[in-house]
Amino acid sequence: MKLKRKQKALDGQPLSSSEEALFGGSLRYDLGWNKHDEAFLELDLRAMLVRLPRLIALTVKLAWQADRQALRLVAGAEIGRGICQAIGLIAVNQALAHLLTGGTTAQRLTSASGAIIAAAATAGVGAVLRAASTAGTGRLEPKVERVATEQYLQHTAAVELAAIEDDEFHRLLDSASYGAGSARRLVKYVQNIVSGLMSLVAAAGVLAVLHPLLIVLLIAMTVPSSWAALTVARRRYASFQTWVQHSRAGQLISRLLMSNEAAAEIRVHHVGPYLLHHFRQMSMDQEAEQHRLAHLAARTGLIAAGWTGLATAAAYATLGWLLWTGTMPLSVGGTAILAIRAGSASLSNLVLQINYCHEESLFVADLHELCAEATARAIPVGGQALPEKPREIRFENVVFTYPGKEDSSGAEPSAAEQGKRALDGVDLTIPTGKIVALCGENGSGKSTLVKLLAGLYQPDTGRILWDDVDTRAADRQELVSRIAMVSQDFYRWPFTAEVNICIGRSDIPATPERRDRAARYAGAEKVVAELPNGWKTLLARGYKGGHNPSGGEWQRLGIGRAHFRGGEVLIVDEPTSALDAKAEQKLFDEFRSLADEGQTVILITHRLGSVRTADLIHVLDQGRVVESGTFTELLSDQGPGVFRSLYELQAAQYRPTTTGDIPRPAAHANTEEAAPS
Repeated sequence: MKLKRKQKALDGQPLSSSEEALFGGSLRYDLGWNKHDEAFLELDLRAMLVRLPRLIALTVKLAWQADRQALRLVAGAEIGRGICQAIGLIAVNQALAHLLTGGTTAQRLTSASGAIIAAAATAGVGAVLRAASTAGTGRLEPKVERVATEQYLQHTAAVELAAIEDDEFHRLLDSASYGAGSARRLVKYVQNIVSGLMSLVAAAGVLAVLHPLLIVLLIAMTVPSSWAALTVARRRYASFQTWVQHSRAGQLISRLLMSNEAAAEIRVHHVGPYLLHHFRQMSMDQEAEQHRLAHLAARTGLIAAGWTGLATAAAYATLGWLLWTGTMPLSVGGTAILAIRAGSASLSNLVLQINYCHEESLFVADLHELCAEATARAIPVGGQALPEKPREIRFENVVFTYPGKEDSSGAEPSAAEQGKRALDGVDLTIPTGKIVALCGENGSGKSTLVKLLAGLYQPDTGRILWDDVDTRAADRQELVSRIAMVSQDFYRWPFTAEVNICIGRSDIPATPERRDRAARYAGAEKVVAELPNGWKTLLARGYKGGHNPSGGEWQRLGIGRAHFRGGEVLIVDEPTSALDAKAEQKLFDEFRSLADEGQTVILITHRLGSVRTADLIHVLDQGRVVESGTFTELLSDQGPGVFRSLYELQAAQYRPTTTGDIPRPAAHANTEEAAPS
C-alpha cells in the first residue's frame, strides 16, 4: 500500500517568498485529497458519540499495555465517584424535603440531619476517590506515551529504505509522532469523560425523577457550546494537517542556526542573517494562520454564548413556571436547581472532553495509520536461505529508478524521465572471495548498484542472484547479516568511540578483543589512544565531554565498524577519500589480505590507480556496464576504452608540464562519485 497524497499550494493562500526561495514551492497541503476531510474531520456530535466507545476502547487498550494496575485504580475510582455523586444528590433532596416541611427549626434540622451527614460523607469519599484517580492517571500518562512512541518507532525502523525516503510517508510520520503525545493526553480526557459521564448520569437520574422536561432543557443549554467546541476543533486539526511540513521546515531552519555541522559555514559565509530572515518569514506565516483561527474561534464562541444565554433563560423560566403553577413542590424545585446546575456543568464539560478526546484521537488515528502503512511497507520476514558458500553474485538485466519521479499531477514519468534510470539493464558477475572494483564517472550507478546488492532497494525489473537464489525471495535478514558496508556518507553516531565501532554488529557481545582487532584493521587504534577518555570518549561536540574527530579519523572508525561487523561481503564506497597516501596503501593491503582469506570485497573508488590489486573491474556509464576486466586488460587498446581514458585523465594531473615541474590538474578531472549515483 502506498499513500496517494498530492502536494500543492492552497487555493487563496499566497506562496511565501521563503517557501519559494528555500524549498522550491509550497509546503502546505490541500486537504481535498485527505481521507480526514471525508471521515475524521466529520466532527459533529452524532459522529463523536458513535465513535466514542471505540476511542475509549483504544485508549484503554494502550493503558492496559502500559500499566494494568493503574488502569484498574482509575476505573474503580471514577465509578465510585459517580455513585457518590448520585447518592449525594439524593441526600440533598431528602434534606431539603425535611427542611421545608412543617415543625420547628430544631425538629426540621433533626429530621434532616441523617441526609446532611450522608451528603457530607459521600462528598468526603468522592474527594478521596478523585485523589486516587488523579494519582493513577499520573502514573498512566507517561507510560501510555512511551508505549505509543515505541509502537510507531518499532514499525518505522522495520520499513524499506524507499519508505523512509518517501516525503509522504515522512509527513505521516510527523503527524504520528504528535499522536504519541495525543495518546498521553487521551488518558486524561478519557478520565474526565468517565467522570463527567458519571456526574451526568447522577444528575440526569435525579432530574428524570423530578420532571422529564428538565432533561430536555438541560440538553438545550449545552448544545450551543458543544457546537462551538466541535467547530473550533475541526478547524484546528485541518490547520495542523495543512501546515505540518511548513512547521517542520521552520524548525529545520532553527536547528541549522544551532547546528555544529553548519556552524563554521554560517559564520564564514555570514549566513546567519539570511537564515534568520527566512525563519522570521516562516514563523510569521504560521502566526497569520493562528490569528485566523483565533478570530474564527472568537466569532464562533460569541455566537454560542448568545444561544446558551437564551437557552439558560428558557430553562429557568420553565422551572419557575412549574413552581408557580404548583406542578413542582418548592423542595423539589430547590433540588432541581442544584441538579440542573450540576448536570449542565457536567454535560458541558462532558461534551468538551469528548471533543478534546476526539480531536486528539485524530492524531492517534494517524499513529495507527502509520503503523498500518509501515506494516504494508515493511521489510519482508523469512524467505529462502542463501547458499552457505556462494560461488558468485550475479546481476541479470537489473533496472532501477529511484522513487519520486512522478510529477505533481501524479502522472507517469515521461519518456525522457524514464531514460534517467539509475541502473539500466545491468549485467555483471561478482565472484566471491575476490576484490571487485566498480568504476565510472559521477552518476554512473556505482553506489546504487551496491545498495541493491545490500538489499536496501529492490530492482524494478531483473534479478540479483546468489548462485541461483533470487534475493527477492531470499531471507532479507540473512542477506543483510552477510553484508558489511562503509558508504561514502556513513553515519557518525553521536555516541562513544566504542559504540561507533561495535554498533556494526549490535546483536552480539562487544568483546574488547573483537573491538580492538577491528580498530587495528582500520588503523583507528591511534585515534582512540589520543581521545581524551579513550574508548569512552563521546564523539559529539556540544555535549559535556564531547569530542569531534577529523574527517580522516572518522573514516578509520567507519572502516573499523564495517570490519567489526564481519560480513562475508565487504562493500567499501570511497573508503580512502579522507586518508593520507600511507594510510590508503595500508588499507588496500588489508583488503587484499581479506580477499586472500575468502572475503568478498567490493570497492568503489574514483582513484583509479588504487584498483590495481582488484581481481575484476566493472566500469559503469549512465547506469550500464560498458566494460569489465582486470586492470591490465582495461588499459589495453582492446574494448571501449572508457576506463583507460579516465585513468589517463587522472594520470595527466601528475605529469610535469612544459612550464615547470609542478603538475597542473586537468580542469575536468573530477570523477568523484556523488550520492546517490
